[in-house]
Amino acid sequence: MRSTPLSRRRALRAAAAATSAALCVTLLAACGSSGDGAATTAADDGKPVSLTFWGWAKGTKDVVAAFNASHPNIQVTFEEIPAGAAGGYAKLSNAVKAGNAPDVFNVEYPQLPDFVSQGAVQDISKLVGGDLKAKYLPQAVELTSLGGRTWALPLDASPQVFYYRKDLFAKAGITVPKTWDEFRTAAQQLKTAQPDTRIATFFPDDPTTLEAMAWQNGAHWFTAADESWKADLTGAQTRKVSEYWQKLADEDLVRVMPSFSQQWTASLQKGETAGYLGATWGAGVLKANVGTTPEVNGTWAAAPMPSWDGTPASGMLGGTTFAVSKDSKKAKAAVEFATWATTTADGFKARISSGTSSAYPAATELVPVAKQAFNTDFYGGQDLYALYADAAKSVKPGWTWGPAMGVTNGSLKDSFGKVADKSGTIDQALDTAQQATLAEFKNRGLKVAQ
Repeated sequence: MRSTPLSRRRALRAAAAATSAALCVTLLAACGSSGDGAATTAADDGKPVSLTFWGWAKGTKDVVAAFNASHPNIQVTFEEIPAGAAGGYAKLSNAVKAGNAPDVFNVEYPQLPDFVSQGAVQDISKLVGGDLKAKYLPQAVELTSLGGRTWALPLDASPQVFYYRKDLFAKAGITVPKTWDEFRTAAQQLKTAQPDTRIATFFPDDPTTLEAMAWQNGAHWFTAADESWKADLTGAQTRKVSEYWQKLADEDLVRVMPSFSQQWTASLQKGETAGYLGATWGAGVLKANVGTTPEVNGTWAAAPMPSWDGTPASGMLGGTTFAVSKDSKKAKAAVEFATWATTTADGFKARISSGTSSAYPAATELVPVAKQAFNTDFYGGQDLYALYADAAKSVKPGWTWGPAMGVTNGSLKDSFGKVADKSGTIDQALDTAQQATLAEFKNRGLKVAQ
């Protein structure tokens, strides 16, 4: 019998609760936090509460301006910092250690357990009721609930989709691939028809793309149970993905170049890269990188992510949350701001109307708002948010991010550089990252499952 949407949501929430309970005993002291900081508020004297906020997500400046205009009793000072992997997380970690962290900051789903395990964020469970949680996609709630407690509010869901050049595909006689076998065939056809053009890119500086594809294939890199962590970056589901992409790179069927680099942008603009395996937020990024000239508008489109058997399936690539720093005494106001930014029509409209963000709201009732606000002329007027909604439903539940993703991803990034110069392989990078991750677990005093 097929599950109804309601029964599916209940099943996903049950899975999230089970995962969360297992994580409670493995995130050590951070999970044991009393959450007292989250109960404190400022401004019982009637004066406006002043919040500091750090982030980098597209459209954030517009969100803060709209919030401040409509909330005279809470005023937010926004500082734009580099994207997390580009230095933002280092800046945040240093600020936490120095005791001068902002009240609230953005952190992506993969890095949230790391911040929790280091005691850098507050348990905000007392400020996040069931009615608020019910507004969000269950998979997003699962990624922000650790140890049975709530550590952040989700902004967006970020399943992968495939962006491609309709005109270049048509010129080469390519049908949009639905499976990875078809994707490989399309890559060969494109290279034959247009020798200077490739179907997509392997990003050696960004392991999150490979992680999302491993997730799509049913891998589970991290498991928390019985007061211990298990890391499995080299299992069969992951190896299938890594060997597939290694072969694409070895046969020069995809480009290997840094993500969002001038080199990558130029290849898109020249038509030398005809596709982008991105996320829901990638539509805005792609449009900004390529430009919106009349010659380009309408040439790009989006399709479901290819899967191994053609059945819709996706992992999540990135995705952003709002977390409250451990030392903030203004958690109630911070959660009010984060709630407004992630669950209100005004908050999401401000973000999307900037023209730079195509985020798919984790609060799914806001999908019509985002759809109306994002101009899709660049994509020929395609209904992107209908595609995103289907992709979000296809995200496999049960994925857990590890408590030391900074180390895991740092190791992968270092080793992936060898893929670019052909001195190493993706499998070797995964082996190295596995060992680096286990060593970091032991260094932090985490019990490791054998």
